[in-house]
Amino acid sequence: MTDQATPSGIIVVDKPPGPSSMQTCARIRGRLKAGGAPKRIKVGHGGTLDPLASGVLVVMVGRATKLCERVMAGTKTYITEVDFAHTSPTDDAEGEAMAVACSPVPREQIEAACVEFQGEIMQIPPAYSAMKVDGKRAYQLARAGKAPNLEPRPIRIDACTLLDYSWPTATLEVTCGRGTYIRTLARDLGASVGAGGMLLSLRRTKVGPFTLDDSVTYETMPEVLSREDLRDPALFDL
Repeated sequence: MTDQATPSGIIVVDKPPGPSSMQTCARIRGRLKAGGAPKRIKVGHGGTLDPLASGVLVVMVGRATKLCERVMAGTKTYITEVDFAHTSPTDDAEGEAMAVACSPVPREQIEAACVEFQGEIMQIPPAYSAMKVDGKRAYQLARAGKAPNLEPRPIRIDACTLLDYSWPTATLEVTCGRGTYIRTLARDLGASVGAGGMLLSLRRTKVGPFTLDDSVTYETMPEVLSREDLRDPALFDL
């Protein structure tokens, strides 16, 4: 912490589906200003969660924003539901679902595919992403009806475990490195077994040393935030 007027530290939020990561940061900034923080206090996060997603969002305040890159580099764990009978332009339930003509895929085949996607692999980001193509965001091109030419990128998937399965829906737990798109994994898993692949839900349970046990919800977060509501980064193994 610095002083009473300029708080610094970390707050771990269990973000609900709906708001964006930046909207969550804006909410925290507003509650800090209500507690007497400067109007231009720095607030950043350690890894974007799409509006559809929920779970661990590590928000850093003041001087602690210098840790954003370090937090983003941490290993992340997700619980996700995948629909193998549909696809969508966005690779998730935010896009228009399109049925895929395919037979039910045996559980053993899904489990085998999960194993195949573990390790260091190449992944093509989703068309509706913030990746830049010739100076424009991929999602801007996709919305304009232009298919963005996205190059494969190296990513790391430490574990992809099938937790539950009842055709066409599978529940997976995925532990991965920075830059991994879980909705792309859903798309690619489905393609590998000759089916569809669309992410239905996504919940992040861990970012580096930060877990849901460390988090506050929108409802339990104080309306007025002060330095006492922020955690010292030294408490975590970053």
